[in-house]
Amino acid sequence: MRRQLLSLTASSLVLSLPVAAQELRPSALDREVEYSPYLQEDYPNQVFFGDTHLHTSFSADAGLVGATTTPDDAFRFAKGEEVISSNGIPARLQRPLDFLVVTDHAENLGLPAALAANDPVLVDTDWGAQLAAIAAPGTEEAMIAAYEFWMEATFAGMDPLAGTPFGQTMWEKATEAAERHNIPGAFTAFIGFEWTSQPNGSNMHRNLIYRDGKDLADRKVPISSYDSDDPEVLWDWMEDYETTTGGRMLAIPHGGNLSNGLMFDDITLSGEALTEAYAQRRMRYEPLYEITQMKGDGETHPMLSADDEFADYGTWDKGSFGPDPKTPDMLPREYARSAWLRGLDYEAALGVNPFKFGVVGSTDAHTGLSTAAEDNFFGKVALVEPTGDPIRYEEPITGRFTPDDPADDLRHADALASGLAAVWARENTREALWDAMERKEVYATTGTRLRVRVFGGWDFTEEDMDRSDFTARGYDAGVPMGGNLSAPPDGATPRFLIRALRDPDGANLDRIQMIKGWTTPDGPQERVHDVAWSGDRTPDANGKLPPVGDTVDAATASYTNTIGEPFLEAYWEDPEFDPDQRAFYYVRVIEIPTPRWTTYDSVFFGIPLPDTIDVSQQERAYTSPIWYTPN
Repeated sequence: MRRQLLSLTASSLVLSLPVAAQELRPSALDREVEYSPYLQEDYPNQVFFGDTHLHTSFSADAGLVGATTTPDDAFRFAKGEEVISSNGIPARLQRPLDFLVVTDHAENLGLPAALAANDPVLVDTDWGAQLAAIAAPGTEEAMIAAYEFWMEATFAGMDPLAGTPFGQTMWEKATEAAERHNIPGAFTAFIGFEWTSQPNGSNMHRNLIYRDGKDLADRKVPISSYDSDDPEVLWDWMEDYETTTGGRMLAIPHGGNLSNGLMFDDITLSGEALTEAYAQRRMRYEPLYEITQMKGDGETHPMLSADDEFADYGTWDKGSFGPDPKTPDMLPREYARSAWLRGLDYEAALGVNPFKFGVVGSTDAHTGLSTAAEDNFFGKVALVEPTGDPIRYEEPITGRFTPDDPADDLRHADALASGLAAVWARENTREALWDAMERKEVYATTGTRLRVRVFGGWDFTEEDMDRSDFTARGYDAGVPMGGNLSAPPDGATPRFLIRALRDPDGANLDRIQMIKGWTTPDGPQERVHDVAWSGDRTPDANGKLPPVGDTVDAATASYTNTIGEPFLEAYWEDPEFDPDQRAFYYVRVIEIPTPRWTTYDSVFFGIPLPDTIDVSQQERAYTSPIWYTPN
């Protein structure tokens, strides 16, 4: 009986359909309307995480010292596949990355791969034949000798393979790998390389990222430090590439903390004063800076930001890669916050700010494995991949050229498992991600995948935090991270909407901070404001917030999310705004304490933790600033 009733009901519905259709008003069908509200939506609605700085065996300083991973391996690993490391250890990411730039060094790019394959393009040259003979025994000593033989050429500044097809041949192999792994909409494999300028050992490196594919990238062999160590010559080369191919590229400097004051200097490398033209070209070709990576954090320094309790994070302020000692006067020209402050004065003097850059994080790993998680850190180079051998902690990074002065030594135990680049875009393609980088709608993390949104404007209200169309409101009435504010209405102050959501597989959040820098007649000023925090903590009389606590258990390398919050948000107005003073604002999000990679290693391998290394750390994110410029 039940089946019959269902059948009758179905028949009734079918019979009623023509009647219902006749009752529809023709005007409702004929109107030219678009029902979906998202058809015209074009603002960024997704955040993509990736690495803009990774080396494989195609880099001489990786492949000649043990790395066997290829660009193909690097892309497969970033896409979530299991890869065997150079030392035979199976490796895999907890979650795939959304994009990757393999940035092998331009200086004889592909040399180790060509050597391993006995490629005629290398071994049929006189210098290549000598290198092959040195490396032929295949022992560790032979490879060290081969590396030193190559280093002699780099120190001499003369390309030993100039005038041969080697550069073009190996570059095309690198671009082929990126093309094979690029899946528009699912995974972006950028074409890129690193220009490794290092005058007298001072780090001036830049990573070049192409918006384009192989068809354009192959038309010009990458510039290297053999050609020049001057960034202005690099910009000339980039301009020529864009003019001759119609393509686009940008450069991301990194490692300013090892530049001995050169990265954000007050003069050019050739000794000239900064000019308007210089500032325009620098920001045209270098809109971003890599603020955090394995070789230290580059936000600020405790000597530069004495009132900032979180300033001393991953501080690498000892030496460089050359013989010159680090001196305190170099520090203001090495860190991002100080550069942003000085840039405000340059803008007033030149009309253009040469240091108006956004920020990303990346790894600078030379293992072909982009690992920025504390419990899955494969180290700087193949030599220090996971092992209980003391070399994992003790391998020297800086101080090699001053062996009689241990004061400037930094070792692998000091390395950070950092970082990642986070990009706000609508789709996961080369074009969309590159365009977001160019407009600076990006932020850096020290390896965590926490999500951060920031909007600044004049008309926001606290009620905007609760809107269902929060993001649309942010773009309609303000600017995102990397944007610019000007022309304030009379009596208005900058207002900010901020949201932060923890990494779903990571730690809770301690606090959100707004960091402001501004100009005054007495010089540049900076201030850190706690604008949202977890728990029921209350700032003291000096405005300082008590610590969030620490649940880290060193014996088990574990922590709990019983403190902190998974989500924090803030509406903040600048209480000290002066419309006549240039300013910038950026957000720093701090997680609760979690075990450091050295603590995980200590437990896993059963080895003692070095006395000089902290058991825990507080990972963080830095957003690109929002700048204010007076009318």
